[in-house]
Amino acid sequence: MTATLILGLASTMVATAFLSGIFGMAGGLVLMGVLLALLPLPAAMALHAVTQMASNGWRGLLWVRYVRWRAAAAFLAGCAVAFIVWTQWRYVPSKPVAFILLGLSPFVVRLVPADIRPDPERLANGLLYGSASMTLMLFAGVSGPLIDAYFLGRTFDRREIVATKAVCQTLSHAAKLAYFGGLVDQASGLDLPMAAAAIVASMLGTSLARPVLESLTETQYRVWATRIITAIAAIYLVQGSYLLLWAGP
Repeated sequence: MTATLILGLASTMVATAFLSGIFGMAGGLVLMGVLLALLPLPAAMALHAVTQMASNGWRGLLWVRYVRWRAAAAFLAGCAVAFIVWTQWRYVPSKPVAFILLGLSPFVVRLVPADIRPDPERLANGLLYGSASMTLMLFAGVSGPLIDAYFLGRTFDRREIVATKAVCQTLSHAAKLAYFGGLVDQASGLDLPMAAAAIVASMLGTSLARPVLESLTETQYRVWATRIITAIAAIYLVQGSYLLLWAGP
């Protein structure tokens, strides 16, 4: 990568980590869209995984006393099941399909029956949504809208949501890096200077977001989180549909 591209992507990563640091969501979705537009899909997935591991790992450390470990354990158990299943196939979707999957996920969650709607306090819900989120992670690069809906479905406060999600996302993105790491070729592989810049940028953006999250009320957090998820999902649906219908895969 050129120095200009590295600088531009690093600046974007600071901004998206800042957004995720406030809401525990949305930043990864935005970054995935940027990387998919600039890089081959496997390389975009690998770089996104490195960035999100740094961002979520650092966020988890900053808020570790708020982690709800029972909810995290149930979710990660579901992730492990899906990872084992999908590594037998190694499916890589086209970019239009990836965008459409990202866009559809939050709207699908709103249509599920009441008895399986998100509730991170229930073990069965954790297994179900963990499996679904890992599947979406491997197909589309992120599972943001789905995991966001899962953790917003209960009375966790904003710091518990951000902290517990950070733990789950760190391990989920590590699985994604393992999944796609073997699929990138030498021509489109992970750029090491870019990866180093991504780690620093992600930690910086996450640190800058902490005082902003502290200043929000619970109502403000939930209202803006829902609005952001819906807006980004709608954009991805439009983008994926355009690529599929008019621009080709």
